[in-house]
Parts: sequence; C-alpha cells; structure tokens
Amino acid sequence: MKLRIEVSDDFEEDEVIIRCAQMNDDIQRIQAYIRNLVSPKLVFYKGQQEYYLPLDEILFFETDCQQVYAHTVNDAFKVRHRLYELEDMLPRAFSRAAKGTIVNTARIYAISRNLTSTSQIKFTNTHKQVYVSRHYYKTLKDKMSERSV
Repeated sequence: MKLRIEVSDDFEEDEVIIRCAQMNDDIQRIQAYIRNLVSPKLVFYKGQQEYYLPLDEILFFETDCQQVYAHTVNDAFKVRHRLYELEDMLPRAFSRAAKGTIVNTARIYAISRNLTSTSQIKFTNTHKQVYVSRHYYKTLKDKMSERSV
C-alpha cells in the first residue's frame, strides 16, 4: 500500500481520496477511522438552548411531524437536518432502520426478529425502542456483524 500526501495553498478544503483495486478489510478500517476523525459536529436543540453532544450518546434519529429528533438515553433533541442529510454525514456506526429512523448500531442491545413484520430494536440502559422494517433488516444485521468483528 502506498501513501501520498499533497500539500498546497491552492486547496480550499482538505480532501482524502483512497484509491484501491478492491474494497477489503484494511481499506474499510481506514475509511471508518477517517470518518470517525471527521465526524460531523451537529447542534441539538431543546427549547431555546443549543446542545453539543457527542454522537456516541445518540441512540437514534427519527422523524415526527416533519421534524427530526435525536434521542439519547433520557432525552430527545431537535435536529435541523433531514434524515437523508444525516445519513450522508453520520459515521458508519449509524444505519437506516426504517424510512423515518436512523439508529446507532453501537448502542443496540438486542433485535427481536419478527418474520411477518417489523422487528424491534432495544438499546442499552434505556426503555426506548424503535422498529426496523423488513426492507432495512439485512443491512442493519450486516452492520451489527461488522460491529462485533
């Protein structure tokens, strides 16, 4: 593997490009490491206050009445981004669970599988739970498998 760093005043923004013949475990680890380094700095809102929480405290994001909320163990905060924007911004640990839900796979305690409909997701140290639709179940399960590696 070669490593090349270009430094120039002409660049407006830092950019990391990975060129590879195929996606393998090493490349995925590098990608995950870089994503975690540059994870987005989101602002969370509750009432008239702004909160600056680390993303690992977020259990899940969900939509409710055209508004997106970020849920922690004991609270919920408004977020001024749409779910599709968050999906592009968030680190690899976050995964779509349903049309209106993105979950933090690092905080999932259990998934109760239901073959006929949605499956229930339970989170560590909280009563909060969400559902994963059949459409997103396999992707979420794959992310959970990656987590344990």
